[in-house]
Amino acid sequence: MKSLFALLLALIWFNAQGQEKTMCITVDDLPVVSYGNNDPDFHRQVIQELVQTFDEYDVPAIGYVNEYKLYEEGHIDSNQLQLLEIWLQSGYELGNHTYSHRNYHKVSFDDFTDDIIKGEKISKGLSQKYGSPYHYFRHPYLRHGLSEAHADSLRDFLLQHGYTEAPVTIDNTDYLFAKAYHEAFENENTELMKKIGSAYVDYMTTKLDFYETSSQKLFDRKIAQTLLVHASLLNAHYLDDLIRVFKDYGYHFISQTEVLKDPAYQTEFTRYGDWGISWIDRWALTRGVDRKFFEGNPMTPDFIIKLNN
Repeated sequence: MKSLFALLLALIWFNAQGQEKTMCITVDDLPVVSYGNNDPDFHRQVIQELVQTFDEYDVPAIGYVNEYKLYEEGHIDSNQLQLLEIWLQSGYELGNHTYSHRNYHKVSFDDFTDDIIKGEKISKGLSQKYGSPYHYFRHPYLRHGLSEAHADSLRDFLLQHGYTEAPVTIDNTDYLFAKAYHEAFENENTELMKKIGSAYVDYMTTKLDFYETSSQKLFDRKIAQTLLVHASLLNAHYLDDLIRVFKDYGYHFISQTEVLKDPAYQTEFTRYGDWGISWIDRWALTRGVDRKFFEGNPMTPDFIIKLNN
């Protein structure tokens, strides 16, 4: 009966959406993934370019904050705080990504949940100041529980504190490209920067193809996708290229709230492990699909791996 009700919801939602393909773009590790560059002007450049891209393409993005980045020697860093204000002033939401980006699978429940509460001290009030919602939580490393009980304990805690979990369907290694790109930037190697940027767009395009096909296999339709990227210089420079690709694929951009209305996101899990993977893969594992389902998942290019080593 429950599965029949879920199917009915999906049909109602799909008919309401028509054939439109939709995507939510989420940005992790705000204010900035700096790779040790502490220049406030550099940080501002990254945030401003991301915001300008979202403005240009009418993308209702949400940024997930690690609040430890807002402090310098125990005191609030006004430059970092200003970056979140730029984000909010531009009309974009913030969410909680914990204070220090801990891995739920490697720390105690109490330590992890304390880190969640610590991670909202500034962002929550700042969001209220600008009249922006603040009620989404993104799991660091996409770790949400080693077992059903482990996951349920965290989910119950989040619900009690007014949070909704924010899944990811288009998982990727943009952080590896970003680190290599940043090092090329610091070395003023513009040729390598272009090579990395071009490879990144190609890689992310194949990721979109893969997860679009996977959702079709799993749900007999193309579900509303959630993309995870990070607040890096690479995305400041190349996210506009990616968005143009997504638009060419027929995608329109929706908010974190809207994407979770797709009934696919209500699909339950029955399989757990030490995974940091796409929710599409989690749902597939729950259904017990053949391993061929996962074949063809695009790999990070070898040269990017080597640059990171």
